[in-house]
Amino acid sequence: MKEFVEGINDIVWSNALIVLCLVAGVYFSVMTRFLQVRYLKEMLRLLFKGQPSERGVSSFQAFALAISGRVGTGNIAGVATAIAMGGPGAIFWMWVIAFLGSASAFIESTLGQLYKEVNEGEYRGGPAYYIEKGLGVKWYGLLFAFATILSMAVFMPGVQSNSIALSMKNAFEIPAEITGIGLAVLLGLIIIGGVKRISKVAEVVIPFMAAAYILMAVVIIFMNIQEVPGVLAMIIRAAFNLESAFSGVFGMAIAWGVKRGIYSNEAGQGSAPHAASAAEVSHPAKQGLVQAFSVYVDTLFVCTATALMILFTGQYNVINPEGGFIIEHLPGVEIGPEYTQYAVATHFPDLGSGFVAISLLFFAFTTIMAYYYIAETNLSYLNREKYRAWSLWGLRILFLITTFYGAIRTAKLAWTMGDIGVGIMAWLNIIAILLLRKPALKVFKDYTKQLKEGKDPVFNSKEAGIENADFWEGK
Repeated sequence: MKEFVEGINDIVWSNALIVLCLVAGVYFSVMTRFLQVRYLKEMLRLLFKGQPSERGVSSFQAFALAISGRVGTGNIAGVATAIAMGGPGAIFWMWVIAFLGSASAFIESTLGQLYKEVNEGEYRGGPAYYIEKGLGVKWYGLLFAFATILSMAVFMPGVQSNSIALSMKNAFEIPAEITGIGLAVLLGLIIIGGVKRISKVAEVVIPFMAAAYILMAVVIIFMNIQEVPGVLAMIIRAAFNLESAFSGVFGMAIAWGVKRGIYSNEAGQGSAPHAASAAEVSHPAKQGLVQAFSVYVDTLFVCTATALMILFTGQYNVINPEGGFIIEHLPGVEIGPEYTQYAVATHFPDLGSGFVAISLLFFAFTTIMAYYYIAETNLSYLNREKYRAWSLWGLRILFLITTFYGAIRTAKLAWTMGDIGVGIMAWLNIIAILLLRKPALKVFKDYTKQLKEGKDPVFNSKEAGIENADFWEGK
């Protein structure tokens, strides 16, 4: 089983996918003239505008729901994995894919808004919807929906619950089985309430957990402020094979930086458009810009904070691809959240492990909530004519089982299965958004034109010359 899963992962995460992600990011950055820089102020302005409606959530709720999917295990355990497998240079490539991926995130989230529809009294949208409506290829939409349900309900919840279980065991000696049961029960109480309850929980939890974690990181960074230039220089040197100590993992730095960057910020993966589609906005590009900013929050803020804490304190190992370790500061410690726990504990011995465990609990649990919402949205796509109750309950039960099982299985198997889920979705989605570049760029052009005219942009798909965007006709 282990060899089979790893074989599939090697196929999915070949160099071709890494190149595809980078090429897509560069292309959309150039075509939008680097909106991720030019429209940063606009992103912040839009973040707190808009109100929820009976059918949709506010821009900030949609942002929080997307952030709950982006900010998770990847920001704590994923950063540790990137450093362990690719050395400090992997962090630089995480920054690169975040910067470029911000443009891809704008495109996919704008498309999610553009081709959304109302189902069961709620806004629903995502890659399956824009593939069918924008490309007119039904089988491709069905394939993405099936792949996403499989990824979100089977492959990916286990990564989050496994990391929670590991950190709880390390900090409080709580058995993995107990953690798994607790997660399943709490998750069941929330997901039964649907997207509105999920978004309300995310709206409250996300700002609190992110602020607390970043505050701790800032304190540790200021305690080591004199080391900041040296650590940043080491990251950049290692990224370009100029640090002899890490020359053996130069190729791995790029591969793992991109892989963990995408796993963490999900830019181009096709998950964020589901949350973006739920927002109540007057123009699709508004939510596209908000979601582009969420990539920055995830990688440039939270992931960087984690990386600096780990590298300042030297609480990490770097694995030699040929066997053994290039650096082994933590003998016998498994790759994962324990790196971050040891890093915080270096400065706060009585607080470190517990603080990281609780932070990870919030991070990863809200991510699992977002996974469920995405899976349910794709189930809704498959059952648009009649939303069958038995299939919804079947999804919920499957989700709770895989969440529990993930808590008790090995970390390596959990991460490998999670990578497969991310990779499959990324392949299908990035190809789709590249094919749908024309309508997405038309929406962006329409938005910028109205902004220059001093208007609060309002979208009409007929005036923009975009077909099959039924929701936006005559708006």
